[in-house]
Amino acid sequence: MDQKGWLKIIALILLCFLPLSQGRGLGDFGLKREDSNQIYNKTLARILVEYASAVYTMDLTELFTWTCSRCGDLTEGFEVVEIIVDVQNCLQAYVGVSPDPNAIIIVFRGTQENSIQNWIEDLFWKQLDLNYPGMPDAMVHHGFYSAYHNTTLRPAVLRAVEKTRKLKGDVPIIVVGHSMGGAMASFCVLDLVVNQGMEKVKLMTFGQPRIGNAVFASYFIEQVPDTIRVTHAHDIVPHLPPYYHYFPQKTYHHFPREVWLHDVGLGSLVYLIEQICDESGEDPTCSRSVSGNSVKDHLVYLGVNMKAETWGTCRIVMDYSVLPYQMDLAGNVVLSKDMMRKESESQPIIQLDKQGSRVSGTSTI
Repeated sequence: MDQKGWLKIIALILLCFLPLSQGRGLGDFGLKREDSNQIYNKTLARILVEYASAVYTMDLTELFTWTCSRCGDLTEGFEVVEIIVDVQNCLQAYVGVSPDPNAIIIVFRGTQENSIQNWIEDLFWKQLDLNYPGMPDAMVHHGFYSAYHNTTLRPAVLRAVEKTRKLKGDVPIIVVGHSMGGAMASFCVLDLVVNQGMEKVKLMTFGQPRIGNAVFASYFIEQVPDTIRVTHAHDIVPHLPPYYHYFPQKTYHHFPREVWLHDVGLGSLVYLIEQICDESGEDPTCSRSVSGNSVKDHLVYLGVNMKAETWGTCRIVMDYSVLPYQMDLAGNVVLSKDMMRKESESQPIIQLDKQGSRVSGTSTI
């Protein structure tokens, strides 16, 4: 048998040992595509990574109307309810309604590309310096916690979810984020479950850093069991802040469950493995089995571009003459559709908790 024949045999053997990597909660989330495993839904992951990519769109007009180059494909039919931009802290999130899966989608943006190297370097030195409220011995970093809890993001996100559920009923909620957006998504989903008493809430993040210690990780997965952290090959960010197994009480610790994306194969025959990791959160056979030294692997997940569209710091473009918005005195912006009115009149209106001034024409913040 020639070399090509042997390669085909090896490829078939590899395919036989590929871990099953499909579906959780299909009934709850109304996913119309078939997928049946009970831990990880690879079809849902491919949908949610497109939402995580779309949040990096610079033009808010395109994002709000869901006409951006990253909008569509597997996310066709999605309707944005609210976009929140915290200019002071360079943060952004959006909330909307998806037809498939049938769910409210909340997405948080990660760090802008031009500052990602500095942000990664800073992750090496972040200390566990905040006791998570209501959970003894659970420690987190105040910067991760505050990015969600102490900015304009939290009240606007909660308001958008509340008004959407009043209209759409008790539909499931899926919270998504990439990089730093994954850290904020994690605190958001915990807030929804613990503080807001919401049910049918799922988290999926891509390339997120560690955000707390082992006690916090245990508390987190107990409260939000429907959680997936997707990591990719040698992506550096999931390795940060560092994990020191010699000091389990003093070190950062990931919550489970990780799904590690990596390629296996021989020569030109390469296959993507979506490896479902153990329940520890720090499975030594998954991403911890390789060196986390790649920024490139951080910027692509499941073949989807996770880069910001511009190198400009917190640069936002929108058409103020078209979009319903309100801006506070600090320059923070919220674009919001009143869904109750939209159903009856098909007219979006402004809704925000802070007063602001109107501006007309296309502008850049």
